[in-house]
Amino acid sequence: MELNDANLQTLTEFLRKTLDPDPTVRRPAEKFLESVEGNQNYPLLLLTLLEKSQDNVIRVCAAVTFKNYIKRNWRIVEDEPNKISDADRTAIKANIVNLMLSSPEQIQKQLSDAISIIGREDFPQKWPDLLTEMVTRFRSGDFHIINGVLRTAHSLFKRYRHEFKSNELWTEIKLVLDTFALPLTELFKATIELCQTHANDANALKVLFSSLTLISKLFYSLNFQDLPEFFEDNMETWMTNFHGLLTLDNKLLQTDLVSNAIQFLASVCERPHYKHLFEDQNTLTSICEKVIVPNMEFRSADEEAFEDNSEEYIRRDLEGSDIDTRRRAACDLVRGLCKFFEGPVTAIFSGYVNSMLSEYAKNPGQNWKHKDAAIYLVTSLASKAQTQKHGITQANELVNLTEFFVNHILPDLKSSNVNEFPVLKADAIKYVMIFRSKLPKEQLLQAVPLLITHLQAESTVEHTYAAHALERLFTMRGPNNATLITSAEMAPFTEQLLTNLFKALTLPGSAENEYIMKAIMRSFSLLQEAIVPYIPTLIGQLTHKLLLVSKNPSKPHFNHYLFESLCLSVRITCKANPTTVSSFEEALFPVFTEILQNDVQEFLPYVFQVMSLLLEIHSNSIPASYMALFPHLLQPILWERTGNIPPLVRLLQAFLEKGGASIAASAADKIPGLLGVFQKLIASKANDHQGFYLLNSIIENMPPESITQYRKQIFILLFQRLQSSKTTKFIKSFLVFINLYCVKYGAIALQEIFDSIQPKMFGMVLEKIIIPEVQKVSGTVEKKICAVGITKILTECPAMMDTEYTKLWTPLLQALIGLFELPEDDSIPDDEHFIDIEDTPGYQTAFSQLAFAGRKEHDPIGDAVGNPKILLAQSLHKLSTACPGRVPSMLNTSLNAEALKFLHGYLQGASVQLV
Repeated sequence: MELNDANLQTLTEFLRKTLDPDPTVRRPAEKFLESVEGNQNYPLLLLTLLEKSQDNVIRVCAAVTFKNYIKRNWRIVEDEPNKISDADRTAIKANIVNLMLSSPEQIQKQLSDAISIIGREDFPQKWPDLLTEMVTRFRSGDFHIINGVLRTAHSLFKRYRHEFKSNELWTEIKLVLDTFALPLTELFKATIELCQTHANDANALKVLFSSLTLISKLFYSLNFQDLPEFFEDNMETWMTNFHGLLTLDNKLLQTDLVSNAIQFLASVCERPHYKHLFEDQNTLTSICEKVIVPNMEFRSADEEAFEDNSEEYIRRDLEGSDIDTRRRAACDLVRGLCKFFEGPVTAIFSGYVNSMLSEYAKNPGQNWKHKDAAIYLVTSLASKAQTQKHGITQANELVNLTEFFVNHILPDLKSSNVNEFPVLKADAIKYVMIFRSKLPKEQLLQAVPLLITHLQAESTVEHTYAAHALERLFTMRGPNNATLITSAEMAPFTEQLLTNLFKALTLPGSAENEYIMKAIMRSFSLLQEAIVPYIPTLIGQLTHKLLLVSKNPSKPHFNHYLFESLCLSVRITCKANPTTVSSFEEALFPVFTEILQNDVQEFLPYVFQVMSLLLEIHSNSIPASYMALFPHLLQPILWERTGNIPPLVRLLQAFLEKGGASIAASAADKIPGLLGVFQKLIASKANDHQGFYLLNSIIENMPPESITQYRKQIFILLFQRLQSSKTTKFIKSFLVFINLYCVKYGAIALQEIFDSIQPKMFGMVLEKIIIPEVQKVSGTVEKKICAVGITKILTECPAMMDTEYTKLWTPLLQALIGLFELPEDDSIPDDEHFIDIEDTPGYQTAFSQLAFAGRKEHDPIGDAVGNPKILLAQSLHKLSTACPGRVPSMLNTSLNAEALKFLHGYLQGASVQLV
């Protein structure tokens, strides 16, 4: 694509169409952009538009499109096409910093994100001058530019907080410090001085304090791994100014900075060598009174978020993205102090909690915020260790959680008006959720019907918390790893639970509430067959919801739980009565057809998984509605998208399993297409195992004559891949395949096909691949296939007994006994460690496995062979009967003693002997 006005005009028109609410206009525009993004100059056209377009909407749209393009394509992934030319990469890096700093804030944020994505891949080796270019902008004096630099630096350096220590990381941090630490310190001092100069100018302070917040975050990231020498030498500058910010009381400021300073205190007080700073009782009391309690209060900003921006409030409060809030910082400080001073801190705060609760009791309507702060303080005090799965796992023994629940939490939950004091109701629900592992079961059971009632609350936060709390309670495990709350205990509330959950999805603001949908999924999972009577009604509601969200998928978690709930409906109902599968197909297929026709990329992997689940329930035949779809599944465009590959392979396996013969009869012209998919997958290191899954299903389920003409070509393709890039994963899959081939077609057929490709090839495969590598095979079914296949090669292949292959007979038997008796060889060459990890570049719809669409492990040998060791003994006995004396002499001359001992055990177990 040339950099010219015509192309800029075309791009502008298509970008405008991507904003159209009508999917028939929007989708083709998105498809067009997807089709041209591999062209040279495409990213430069986007950058030109975001810089020069007269239309602000187009500028922002170009910026977002550019960022997502970088996210998807910048990383170079092996086996994937590199869509960005070297010339474009160089031009982007040469211009993007300048462009970012001269753009308005909305665009600046997008470009800043793009720089950090590029930086993650290219900095410092391939982009050594990035920091120098950024640091020189500190001198500009323009805080719009300075904040752009700080924001970008923060997104680059924040990973230092969670990276593992390594020489590479130290080298990078040292390079950053050499370039960045001094200018950052100078900027910090200069900004503090400007704050004093502009102490009465609210607008100036807002900008300056946003800079100070970013500077504090950078200071935290750069000091996280260790205290660098530079900051140790300049500790006085930083600490004096931090102290000044902590004690600053400027009414014009509602800033995040306090939280950063408290967060810093929290990290200091946890470290043993600073313990002495906090030991004095007066210091502790002063910190508790002056820093913690005032910052625990529910501020007007919190109230606004609770009422008007509930999604953000929930994200901060439940998911821990409240890292920058004063409350969270104060809570972390409480936990930090409790590490060494649990007794004194608990005593100081108990007094505060009691006085806050008595204030509330005097006038609940006026003083409800006092109770909110008291609950928050008790939660902070009592929580020592917490996990997403179990809630609080370690609690402060000095806090009586059960007593507090009965006296102060239960009354709020039992209140007849669910819409009164929604913040306190949400606090009470959150208390149950957080301390679920510490409260007795009878209290949790008492809470369940109350939580079901709260699903009807008007407040989005309140009914969301109720759904989340129920979902968490339903996942708790009791004795014997069964769920703590049983389906029988839920029986009295089942109908109300399902009614209220589905009604909650109709409340304003919760049409696509992921917590409610997750609670629906979890309820189905817990209740099992108890939901069957309700399914006819519920499946209609679920499919209607699916149709609505497929028009414009925007909530990935909600969508995922929606599909999980559909899978559970199918699984549970069809387990009780498999014939009901057709009624599910009637309900789901119209929506699925629309999703497939409109190419809703986000939903295709899910649709393929649900279709696999439905098809697998059918007895051994493929309904016509599925057969009509079969040719479409082989279209190359579907296989271009990484996220489609695992579910599509599984769906094709289901087709082969249920109707290999009917495909051979009525769709034989599609077999080359099927093998074309296998060929594409086998060429990729990331997806070769999927290619083998497909190939194994073809071998196992297709009538032998239908693929005779293709067999030799299949083996040739596999050998070409072995020569070009032989990885451990490929070898393991290859071993399973050739042994499955042997089980299916016989050992003679295997030997003949190898030798037809090249004379003596069979011996080379045995010597170079099977014997040395079979120990690497993992998985019970995979090992069984290899054991049965090798047994057949040893005992049913005449060439092994009287040709040059005979010398390999004992080593092959030795390898088989090793497969039975030795631990699995799980060593991987150094250069292969990350091959199995498919790092989907950026925003390509990744594959999300549906837990409740899971496929049972399939054993192609099944009950035909119970114990492969006994099969080996019986087969050797049969062979020795056919040629007496040969087998014992081969064993005694070259099989090692330990292997021989094991073999005698197998013969004994099978009650046979060799002749």
